[in-house]
Amino acid sequence: MFVEDLDGAERGRLAGYVREVDRARFLLGVTITRRVLGRRFSLPAAKVGLDRTCAECGKPHGKVRADGVELSVTHSGDLVGVAIADVPVGIDVEAVDPELDVDAAARVALSPNEVRDLSGYDGIAKAQAFTTYWTRKEAVLKATGEGLRGDLQAGVPAGIQVQELEVGADHRAALAILSAEPPFIRVKDASQLLN
Repeated sequence: MFVEDLDGAERGRLAGYVREVDRARFLLGVTITRRVLGRRFSLPAAKVGLDRTCAECGKPHGKVRADGVELSVTHSGDLVGVAIADVPVGIDVEAVDPELDVDAAARVALSPNEVRDLSGYDGIAKAQAFTTYWTRKEAVLKATGEGLRGDLQAGVPAGIQVQELEVGADHRAALAILSAEPPFIRVKDASQLLN
């Protein structure tokens, strides 16, 4: 498909995925990122310099970075999202899992106030509400660079704006940026970019 756009480290990571669906999501996320940045910098997609070096271990599985922009990539279920900004940004999308043990997950990931609010929901609405909380938290942790090492139960720190994104009933998504001002968000379908 778009493997020719990937560098050696990305091809290695692609080969490491066991499930075909995970390979497809990773490949699509990298391809979208490379093609958007290629247009922005007037470069062929394969020539866009992306760096995934983990700050802790030096292996190529960290948050994706490129000179001159801030990036975040996410994929879950049927969706892949890429956020590009001039300030630190985080995006998260999650498929709503009706089989999730929401109460157990909430005890680990949500603040006491959020757990209390969640108790007002039942069934799929409860799974949707939990997933909304989760995507907001993960988007913030991606924007700050903390990742899942950060405090999931904390609220949104000052100076971070979070916006929920409309992605349909089966998924939830959120975007976070490190800015005092609300973000200007432009959502685009990547299908034209991929043709």
